[in-house]
Amino acid sequence: MKTLYIDCGMGAAGDMLTAALLELMPDKETMLKKLNALDLPGIVYKADLSVKCGITGTHMSIFVNGVEEESEDVHNHDHDHHHDHDHHHDNDHDHDHHHEHEHDHEHDHDHEHDHHHDGHHHHHSSMADIEHIVKDHLDVPEKVKEDILSVYRLIAEAESNVHGVPVNEIHFHEVGSLDAVADVTAVCLLMNEIGADKVVVSPVHVGSGKVKCAHGILPVPAPATAYILKDIPIYQGDIMGELCTPTGAALLKHFATEFGKMPVMSVRAIGYGMGKKDFEAANCVRVSLGETENTGDDVIELSCNLDDMTGEAIGFASEALLDAGALDVYTTAIGMKKSRPGVMLSVICKPEYKDKMVKILFKHTSTLGIRENTFKRYTLDRSFEKISSPYGDITLKRAYGYETEKEKLEFDEIKKIAKDNDLSLTDIIKKIKN
Repeated sequence: MKTLYIDCGMGAAGDMLTAALLELMPDKETMLKKLNALDLPGIVYKADLSVKCGITGTHMSIFVNGVEEESEDVHNHDHDHHHDHDHHHDNDHDHDHHHEHEHDHEHDHDHEHDHHHDGHHHHHSSMADIEHIVKDHLDVPEKVKEDILSVYRLIAEAESNVHGVPVNEIHFHEVGSLDAVADVTAVCLLMNEIGADKVVVSPVHVGSGKVKCAHGILPVPAPATAYILKDIPIYQGDIMGELCTPTGAALLKHFATEFGKMPVMSVRAIGYGMGKKDFEAANCVRVSLGETENTGDDVIELSCNLDDMTGEAIGFASEALLDAGALDVYTTAIGMKKSRPGVMLSVICKPEYKDKMVKILFKHTSTLGIRENTFKRYTLDRSFEKISSPYGDITLKRAYGYETEKEKLEFDEIKKIAKDNDLSLTDIIKKIKN
């Protein structure tokens, strides 16, 4: 099974994850060109070699309209955790002032920067702005777009909870600026290229101490980061400062299939994503890509019988379960007491998601009881590759293992080609195979 392990012993930030994943690419230069070919206005990605504690890795820099943005790696600099939720925003956010980033920690690391970006304005984006950029400007697979928006929804939910503001009124600052969008986009695209079947993330080192925010002095991790990291194993070490950013936390939470120690695996490639600041410990995120033996995994099946819900309501409940991380949701026609026709709603999930699924079933269905079964699941290993076609590059999904091999074209891409060319799905598939 293709497995990616992410070591967060020095926290996680968007740029460090980008750099680490880029190192896993067979051809880093080609992938960097692909990132720079994205339709992100004014964005340029630059990868440089960096050495920390004798280890060579990659540091990612983002340039916006020719100006290098400060890395989101919170180890590097002090930036203001300023999330302004004044709801008298116009759509034009022109800030003709010196844009200061402050991130003063209550310890001896007193390192302030003032960033005078003359003529360069940080755009404070709403969720609608992010959706516009992703849906209307990015030339990436639909799966990548969905991943980007899911990551931002995690951040928006956290900001909403912390500040008591509806999600649709949240205005992102650091995490909504174009360089942060570039980080999230890059990680989601790289994860899609890697196509890991399983993503294991270590417990996350969040740092320690306090951080000075616009609202006052707060403990590390900052409230939004802490909210995102709920239900995830985290710890504080001896390093003073905030080691995990909201963006890094959201990316880990979205892509991780499990959290824990490194599994027994045959490692094929290792990547190091470096921050700028130096510590006694190497300031990096390390990723390892390899194979783990497919011995099957345990899954939970939860079922309930329903005879008083509409099809629309059952569909709504099914979507809520899938959005919350269910592996599969399905219905079965059944006969119930008093000769009533009914529906059995079943959900398959990983054991750690069981409690969440039970709560959703009780919340969104009329059932008064839920049954549970534990099963062993066996899955084929999967990989993704790009193949050439008369319509451009298309993703080919391969599944293999147990002396079996299967392949299938990415349906969303085929569907888009069929719509754009006014052809049937069958015609498109025939032409591509020929």
